[in-house]
Amino acid sequence: MLIFPAIDIIGGKVVRLCEGDYGKVKTYSISPLEAALKFAVDGATHLHVVDLDGAKSGKADNARTIENIVSKCRMYVEVGGGIRTFDQIQKYLDCGVRRVILGTIAVSDFNFVVNAVEKFGEAIAVGVDAKDNYVAVNGWREVTEIDSLEFCKKLKNVGVANVIYTDISKDGMLSGTNLEIYNVLCQTYYPKITASGGITNEFEIEKLKNMGIYGAILGKALYENKIDLKRAIAKAEEK
Repeated sequence: MLIFPAIDIIGGKVVRLCEGDYGKVKTYSISPLEAALKFAVDGATHLHVVDLDGAKSGKADNARTIENIVSKCRMYVEVGGGIRTFDQIQKYLDCGVRRVILGTIAVSDFNFVVNAVEKFGEAIAVGVDAKDNYVAVNGWREVTEIDSLEFCKKLKNVGVANVIYTDISKDGMLSGTNLEIYNVLCQTYYPKITASGGITNEFEIEKLKNMGIYGAILGKALYENKIDLKRAIAKAEEK
């Protein structure tokens, strides 16, 4: 299983939200580039970056900050937040981003996802952000009536290779992740799921790995020193 340290960005700064609430923001003193380089030193090979300003505005507001990270660290970087045009997808890929994550646009214009997969293949992932098992959009501020599990099945059927599934109620709370939903996804719906939201300890990493999860995103637990990145990577890579 792959470990993806997370860098969420607002106004060029590293932040973490609680339950996806933009009114509950904690800003960290480390810069996005400093965080990326520290993760690399600790053994990370993959990085998950989200432009939270972009997730709200629908534009790549922090693109320059993200491009700076990509140019100066040698990790596999996936990026989400405000990516709603082919032009922006291409710009990120051209600067060295390896995978882009579509969110709101996947709900508002499903054909965009279909066409993006046809054009860019496995460089396209979709972020499914769920609140009470329903898909949330526009920076998690609006909850739709779309069942998140059924939406994952729909994505699989059109060839989306990777889904990042986040239980919003767990995100940033340091109270554990939703192991049950990931087990259901692995068993029934999707072969390549990245778990996101609330992963707090090595036990959860081991459980996710054993159920067949593709990747695990670590966020606030890293910044609050609740989990050691080197140990997390080692646990994820154990045979």
